[in-house]
Amino acid sequence: MIKVAPSVLSADFGNLQRDVEEICNSGCDLVHVDVMDGHFVPNLTIGPVVVSAIAKCATKPLDIHLMVQNNTFFVELFAPLKPEYISFHIEEEKHPHRLIQKIRSLGIKPAIVLNPHTPPESVEFLLKDLDMILLMSVNPGFGGQSFIDSVIPKAARLNEMRNKINPNCLIEVDGGVSDKNIQALKDVGVDIVVAGSYVFGAKDRKAAIKSLQI
Repeated sequence: MIKVAPSVLSADFGNLQRDVEEICNSGCDLVHVDVMDGHFVPNLTIGPVVVSAIAKCATKPLDIHLMVQNNTFFVELFAPLKPEYISFHIEEEKHPHRLIQKIRSLGIKPAIVLNPHTPPESVEFLLKDLDMILLMSVNPGFGGQSFIDSVIPKAARLNEMRNKINPNCLIEVDGGVSDKNIQALKDVGVDIVVAGSYVFGAKDRKAAIKSLQI
């Protein structure tokens, strides 16, 4: 069954505790946290003070997605919160293998993110050391964007690669995910989906989460 990680980027920040508790009680598998620095992407989101507050009220593990420059600095900033995953963008990291080792040494599962234009072959020689690869199905920076269909064959290619190299490495997709494309994602081997506006914008958030757990 596909796991669902609602993105708190689409939550009501005036009622953040309420929204985080609601998605956890509604059966989500992870809580996805988008950290943006205003440099790598044209948006600025949240720092460790807010994420610490999220961690205190979340009953599901955190999945922290760094969209930043200076990845090592941010890894050290968020590592004390003990998320399940910390993911960083391959496009921004000069020494990805070193950073993967650092994240794992901190007791956190390392993950790499690929932007829509980045081929899965870019992580072929890192696959054996990763716990997860996150494929962006929108351009990173803002929630509520439309799903980019080319992620489907890209996920299929990545699925072939991971099955040969590291079958335990999970595939996650983030951006524009809904009940309209969830079956196609499952068919190509996706394990986890990030859903922001689809979950938080729903009248029945529990039903929205369940519709993706197929």
